Amino acid sequence: MNYLAHLYLSFGDEKIMVGNYIADAVKGKQIEAYPESIKRGIVLHRKIDEYTDFHPVVAKSKEIIRHRYRKYAGVVIDMYYDHFLASGWQSYSEVSLQQFTKSAYRTLFKSYPLMPGKMKRVLPAMAIGNWLASYAHVDNIGLALKGMSMRTRFDSGMENGKDELVEFYDEFKAHFELFFPELIRFSKDFISK
Repeated sequence: MNYLAHLYLSFGDEKIMVGNYIADAVKGKQIEAYPESIKRGIVLHRKIDEYTDFHPVVAKSKEIIRHRYRKYAGVVIDMYYDHFLASGWQSYSEVSLQQFTKSAYRTLFKSYPLMPGKMKRVLPAMAIGNWLASYAHVDNIGLALKGMSMRTRFDSGMENGKDELVEFYDEFKAHFELFFPELIRFSKDFISK
């Protein structure tokens, strides 16, 4: 899952949200530098990624595009799934997507000094461009994938990612709608422990 899903799956817990946001930039023992509440968010992020990577429905989505994106198929599917969360937001939240994203940015900026450098660089651009809400539009997923492609060291092909989203839209959407409620339950169970 990508930024929007990880933030949503923090279920309003601000410290877990911060950990969930910064997790990919926290390597190895660096996790020990964070307060326990933020560590839980980092661990939740990793558990969400692991659950997603090995879920059979997600595997079906990846299989559709694996021939084109190879090792980047999972990254592309993460973006597609954030699109389906954003575009179907009213099915998952009682607050609007705009309200959620404004609140999420405020929460993240409150913990800005604690963030790894990479995440400090990403957050202002994310907030100014309101990336999270922009994911609701297919064209913006295409732009995001193009940007990601430019930052990869290898030829990822992600700049063409919008094509398959459009071509297999209904199939990917059906996969997401099967998978996401299970991921919600998984994440809530983790937080409640």
